[in-house]
Amino acid sequence: MLKLLWKSCNNLDNNVSFSRQRTAFSNPVQMSMISENDLEQLAEIELQRDEEEQEEERPTASTRNDAITDTSHPYYDVARHGILQVTGDDNYGRKLIIFSSCCMPPSHQLNHQRLLEYLKYTLDQYVESDYTVVYYHYGLRSSNKPSLRWLRDAYKEFDRKYKKNLKALYVVHPTNFIKIIWNIFKPLISHKFGKKLTYVNYLAELRDHLDYDQLIVPPDVKRHDEKLRASQKGGLPPSVRVPPPRPPLPTQQFGVSLQYIRDKNNGVLIPPVVSETVSYLQQKGLHTEGIFRRSARVQLIKDIKKLYNLGKPVNFEEYGDVHVPAVILKTFLRELPEPLLTFALYDHILDITRVESCLRVSRCKRIVESLAEPNYIVLKYLVCFLNMVSQKNVHNKMSSSNLACVFGVNLARPPQGSVSLSALTPLNIFTELLVEHYHIIFGCRNPASQVLP
Repeated sequence: MLKLLWKSCNNLDNNVSFSRQRTAFSNPVQMSMISENDLEQLAEIELQRDEEEQEEERPTASTRNDAITDTSHPYYDVARHGILQVTGDDNYGRKLIIFSSCCMPPSHQLNHQRLLEYLKYTLDQYVESDYTVVYYHYGLRSSNKPSLRWLRDAYKEFDRKYKKNLKALYVVHPTNFIKIIWNIFKPLISHKFGKKLTYVNYLAELRDHLDYDQLIVPPDVKRHDEKLRASQKGGLPPSVRVPPPRPPLPTQQFGVSLQYIRDKNNGVLIPPVVSETVSYLQQKGLHTEGIFRRSARVQLIKDIKKLYNLGKPVNFEEYGDVHVPAVILKTFLRELPEPLLTFALYDHILDITRVESCLRVSRCKRIVESLAEPNYIVLKYLVCFLNMVSQKNVHNKMSSSNLACVFGVNLARPPQGSVSLSALTPLNIFTELLVEHYHIIFGCRNPASQVLP
């Protein structure tokens, strides 16, 4: 069987486009008749074919997008390669984690056991919440791939706590190597977990699931994607059609500035989305375990956003789920054109780790007090509520540290691109200070027009 499939593979036209899958591997009956040893050999063969077809696309050093440069990082030896990135939330409020194969150095330069430990170290910060993984397959080669045994060990290491809250796994630019590996692991993988996997042939397909403009995509993956699209179309890659932005409705709440909302709502200081979600959660959600860590049904969130944008009333009692207003609040903050903590303060926030621990609260206070009054009033209102949530952490398990992991990326981000993995630590530290030391940081500045929950 192995010889037959290998022969059929060799008879294929080398210029066949990526999207036309090789028929030898699309028949599950054929695949089920092959032994695991033969499948392993087939996987090696397919990986070699990938390398031959991509010979002109060898990954370059530029691929290492925003790798960790802090030598004190406990996994600096692995993190410095930029293999793993955490880039805010996806469209559904779930933490987005990216793994880039093209950033992996040759195996003799990377301890794969350390890589596994680093993966767990990073995921441990987020697995209590719902999260999504994007895996860029391009760039995996014989020289840098982990062994099959390592993959088995990794799958076993990632026990239920990692798998339960993984809501989606997007495999970008899959090849037959991936499909064969999937067949090898099928006996170990539950049907429920298997349903979370989505193959993504082209980067543009991610727009249906993620905020593509804030997605971290290594340059080599982008070039590979362009080549694939050019090959399929028989010419230059087609431009992705993005419709021109529509002017916002007078009742618009999501995706518009605080000033716009204030102007269109009779000078209201706290946006209705914020005041209504906070009010509901204050009454119903303070004792809910894992509040702000769960996602909600995608269509439901879209429907509620539409109601708000049309100026129609929203009654959260109708949905019977406190996680719905929690997701709506995070979504509102994430979709502000400029974050509450403004682009101008982003670098100052990241510098918090360079400040002596005993001086960080006062530095945080100075940064916050530099905000314009509209931003300051909304931020104070929000953090006052988050401080209330943290006070009930015995019941809801949401300490100031846990809340920081959820809200840090929703309160601040760079003007271009998304929050990188290296920025998460200072961003989370800053947000934790806001929540834990709310009364000190916000105690001196009390605008006459301020509103508190």
